[in-house]
Amino acid sequence: MSPEPFGARLRRAMDTRGPLCVGIDPHSSLLTSWGLADDITGLERFTRTVVEALADRVAVLKPQSAFFERFGSRGIAVLEKAVEEARAAGALVLMDAKRGDIGSTMGAYAATYLDPASPLFSDAVTVSPYLGFGSLRPALDAAAASGAGVFVLALTSNPEGAEVQRATAADGRSLAQLMLDHMAAENAGASPLGSVGAVVGATLGDAGADLAINGPLLAPGIGAQGATPADLPGVFGDAVGNVVPSVSRGVLSRGPDAAGLRAAAERFADEIRAAVSDG
Repeated sequence: MSPEPFGARLRRAMDTRGPLCVGIDPHSSLLTSWGLADDITGLERFTRTVVEALADRVAVLKPQSAFFERFGSRGIAVLEKAVEEARAAGALVLMDAKRGDIGSTMGAYAATYLDPASPLFSDAVTVSPYLGFGSLRPALDAAAASGAGVFVLALTSNPEGAEVQRATAADGRSLAQLMLDHMAAENAGASPLGSVGAVVGATLGDAGADLAINGPLLAPGIGAQGATPADLPGVFGDAVGNVVPSVSRGVLSRGPDAAGLRAAAERFADEIRAAVSDG
């Protein structure tokens, strides 16, 4: 039997647990604010606390790979354990790795995150399409085969992104819109939701693009970056029902107390539900 597609699993998780993604971003400053050392012991304690507090209740957990990679192989071991334990508790794991390359190298990245035999196998991974959307084919194919998902950078929340993403392609479309149209083609016919998502910043005010890709829209920027759940309808319009808002520091700053983490996640989830419903 073919594995259930990521888009269907995500839709069910969002409907039952609420449309919230919580980042696991062990910044040095966050470790310090939790009273932890900026070392492998602090990393392990921080990560375990977040997973134990949230993996049984939020739809998506999104570890940022770079904050684990900085500790070398021991950091990757912590990441592997976090992925395994979060998935076992029912959360979908979105690996925030933003990989982008060509040919066999992209194939190797796909094998790392999208092959069920890999210790870092995740429910989805973030990728960059700005070597050309076709460069993502190994990841797209691997995700489809394993029932995983791919979130493609489209309109990111960092201001520098506009110089590439808002540039104009030969046919007059912005490069971001060109990528979004490729995603829509990948998701054509999928139900209830395609498995190829877009990353679109919640801080944009107005996306200025057609976001009807029949796939999920990961929306970073809520909380510490300045966006609020109330901003979502204005940015995403008719596609707001497919938005997966991502909050990191807004939840993580409430640690190390597990109850504080849970309360913050529940508050954001409730505010997002209200905003999406009103939108």
